[in-house]
Amino acid sequence: MTEAFDAIFFDNDGVLVDTEPLFLQATQEILGSVDVRVTAKDYHDISMRAGRSVFDLAAERGFSVAEIKALRARRDVRYSALLDEGVSILEGVVEALERLHGSIPMAIVTSSDRGHLEAMHEQTGLLRYFDFSIANGEYSDGKPHPAPYLAAAERISVDPARCLAVEDTERGLRSATTAAMSCVVIPNDLSKHGDFDLAHDVFASMNELLPFLESPDRRR
Repeated sequence: MTEAFDAIFFDNDGVLVDTEPLFLQATQEILGSVDVRVTAKDYHDISMRAGRSVFDLAAERGFSVAEIKALRARRDVRYSALLDEGVSILEGVVEALERLHGSIPMAIVTSSDRGHLEAMHEQTGLLRYFDFSIANGEYSDGKPHPAPYLAAAERISVDPARCLAVEDTERGLRSATTAAMSCVVIPNDLSKHGDFDLAHDVFASMNELLPFLESPDRRR
């Protein structure tokens, strides 16, 4: 089933767990407290598409580097509190990981901080399916730069061109394909307006991953 690839790398937020809305909520609440409004479109265009921070909106309003650092810290605390209230695993994820576990190396390649990643998966139990994970700060440059995916391939000494990435955003797609990987995209409500022309395929849910891997026609 997996002979076309030597490893599969999964983004985390929006691919495995439904945490993107929680991160947006925390960001909106904290920036809103200082009268900086962040819409879902802002989040999509600035973060999911361009790979920048929506805290740039605060910088444009004249907030200092120190003030923005403090706001980020408050956002991280609020996000942690929202994660503690419960994290939902996305459709088809457990079934796909159970089928693939042990048959091919798998890893999480995420922009999440290590602490947030581990906190959410203490609830989900999903980390047991993966050989390793790479989080924010553990590579030289974030998505859409290829560094996160190149770091993952280097970790297990595989050719990036023989790897598959599973993403939900335009910035993630660009990161994977610039690293020479094949990439399938599973858009969600926040990322669905991205440009996914570079994707090998676009899925409605993780339920389509196994049929994709099993079909030589779809893998091309």
